[in-house]
Amino acid sequence: MSVLLGVDTGGTYTDAVLIEGEREVIASAKSLTTRHDLAQGIGAAVRAVLDQVQVRPGDVALASLSTTLATNALVEGQGGRVGLIYIGFDARDLDAHGLREALRGDPFIVLAGGHNHGGGQAQPLDEDALVAWLQGEGADVSAYAVAAQFATRNPGHELRAEALIRQYQGKPASLSHHLSAKLNGPKRALTALLNARLIGMTHRLIGRAEDVLAEIGVSAPLMVVRGDGALMSAGQAKERPIETILSGPAASIVGARWLTGAQNALVSDIGGTTTDVAVLRDGRPAIDPAGAEVGGWRTMVEAVAMRTTGLGGDSELRMLDGLAGQLSLGPRRLLPVSLVAMQAPDLVHEVLDAQLRTLMPGEHDARFVRAVPGVDAQGLGDRERAVLARVGEGVQPVSAVLKSRLEGQALARLVARGLVQVAGVTPSDAAHVLGLLDAWDRSAAEKALQLFGRRRRGSGEMLAPNPSDLARMIIDQLTEQTCLALLESAFAEEQPGFGLPPADLARHVLLARGLQRHAGLVRLEAGLNVDVIGLGASAPTYYPAVGQALHARMILPEHAGVANAIGAVVGRVTLRRAGTVTAPSEGKYRVHLATGPLDFTTPEEAMAHLEAVLRMQAEDEVRAGGAEGVQSTATRDERRAVIEAREVFLEATITVEATGRPRVAA
Repeated sequence: MSVLLGVDTGGTYTDAVLIEGEREVIASAKSLTTRHDLAQGIGAAVRAVLDQVQVRPGDVALASLSTTLATNALVEGQGGRVGLIYIGFDARDLDAHGLREALRGDPFIVLAGGHNHGGGQAQPLDEDALVAWLQGEGADVSAYAVAAQFATRNPGHELRAEALIRQYQGKPASLSHHLSAKLNGPKRALTALLNARLIGMTHRLIGRAEDVLAEIGVSAPLMVVRGDGALMSAGQAKERPIETILSGPAASIVGARWLTGAQNALVSDIGGTTTDVAVLRDGRPAIDPAGAEVGGWRTMVEAVAMRTTGLGGDSELRMLDGLAGQLSLGPRRLLPVSLVAMQAPDLVHEVLDAQLRTLMPGEHDARFVRAVPGVDAQGLGDRERAVLARVGEGVQPVSAVLKSRLEGQALARLVARGLVQVAGVTPSDAAHVLGLLDAWDRSAAEKALQLFGRRRRGSGEMLAPNPSDLARMIIDQLTEQTCLALLESAFAEEQPGFGLPPADLARHVLLARGLQRHAGLVRLEAGLNVDVIGLGASAPTYYPAVGQALHARMILPEHAGVANAIGAVVGRVTLRRAGTVTAPSEGKYRVHLATGPLDFTTPEEAMAHLEAVLRMQAEDEVRAGGAEGVQSTATRDERRAVIEAREVFLEATITVEATGRPRVAA
């Protein structure tokens, strides 16, 4: 009977599971995620899970990886330096559609070129300007994003730009028409830009995962989970890393369904960086028709309809301005002080003790920083290089690294680039103080919370007199923010809606009083009307209180802590390809293909040809992605109008879905 290996690389832990015969989890293991070299954490988890049941590495028939790497990178604003090549559009689009903000100062060029709605050339591509830019301002990047006007109707200029990039730079290029067949050029450009930003780190992750599996002796093919829960080959994931955003959360939905058999539920997965909530209906997660949204960016990537919130066990604790001095968690992830103290115990305790001896709380109390080796550091300014040099190779207190407030901004930019990590107070530290967790250094956590608790509210009152009081406040805050995330997700899926945004409804005073079972002249009762499946290693720690607050049954299945890894290996290889037929003039029906437009004399001929091409492409790509037993289905969405009592064909979109089971090693 075949043994399948599932691996999930999260922000804090890397999980591994072995499943026998696709029916039973026979072993599971965790190791700390090693961000400086993810292969170390992957290797430790895989070796541990194989040792548990004495399975030989060569007996593994299939290995599959899900990861929060891309999701976390977008939430935290990380990724490589990229260049945007924007063809045939107006430069004002950069501001109107958020592209300039997404670039974060990275180079771009707006070029003449592009095509029209029918696929004809609007203007010639300005190749001379592109070559000059590639050899000048656009040279110092790790990858390029290319988006041309109406590239989904004719990709010729994107393909030519890719050829010039290959000729003059030899670096990866992310083409917008490869990522979506839909119109909306600026949105495709944003998707291509984010894809390019992720290419370097995804190559490192998957490449190192392949290396460590080979070292261990696992020769089975490696698959990667896409954002819609389906599987893709490792090679495909390297080329299109944007499709792995929400990979970990999507795998958790697949794993939740496999573990519980639930048909209708809210699934909430808490990790180190994010909480991901999705609705399971009739046993299937819904696909977001507007495209995946992560870190404030709306992409054109097909993914599960998931609400991702920057809230997790390692979320940054912040005190908000104002008289009350309220607490808030996230969206930034920090290393827990209790964890960093395990890696540099002498330094961390010495610094914490010295800070506790001072009379006044300091701005950088209980904050530490460490470099992440092996990350591309090109393109840094003088101030960033100076701060990075002071960080060095070990753990340092932030107070010793920063010499001015301007350098604080430089440190933030280094964090955004993934070059350094900051440690500080998190819910994980609070859980150690309260005895809910016992994995790391509780004493360091207590000292860090004592330092944070000395801060003064706007009223002048101390935030918390002792670490235990602050720890309970932190856990209560995590419960409150988790409840809000679940309520927002539920309201977003309610049909019909309530006429207000989900965020407003989740925070409405009437709902709050209903959850408290208000009974005055008016009796109010509220709660979730579906079960909640709680996933994640820390779900048993935090989620029982969430279920109580929302008056919902909280299901915490066995193996909930490794649901992502389970979902990584029980899914199917699935691919959707879409194309369009238009009618540019009477009697002419145009199929828009990657090789260019092709005209037919009837809409039926055009649609039949397009369906055949898409079916062949989808089935071939699914087989190339490691599937067997491939089957495909096609749907047609036709638009017709009645003009002068005559039905006229306007446009048709054809979508083909090919699917198969992953091919296992003999």
